[in-house]
Amino acid sequence: MLKLYYADYCPYCTKVIKAFEDMDLEFELIDAAPGTPGREKLLELGGKAQIPFLVDGEKMMYESSDIIEYAKKTYSTAS
Repeated sequence: MLKLYYADYCPYCTKVIKAFEDMDLEFELIDAAPGTPGREKLLELGGKAQIPFLVDGEKMMYESSDIIEYAKKTYSTAS
């Protein structure tokens, strides 16, 4: 399952969440705001505190536009 590290205050995170919802994707949101366990895991996985951060199995990436493009290419149901 897709895991998206995010914070409520992040407009780029909101952009990715909206795109995922529009694509009807199942995904887990992990709060990565400062002081949360999600932030610690984000730093462990990606090495920096940048959000949004996507984890899809072994694939990990930053940048909202890149995340959305990856999801479209990987999970698009359009024929």
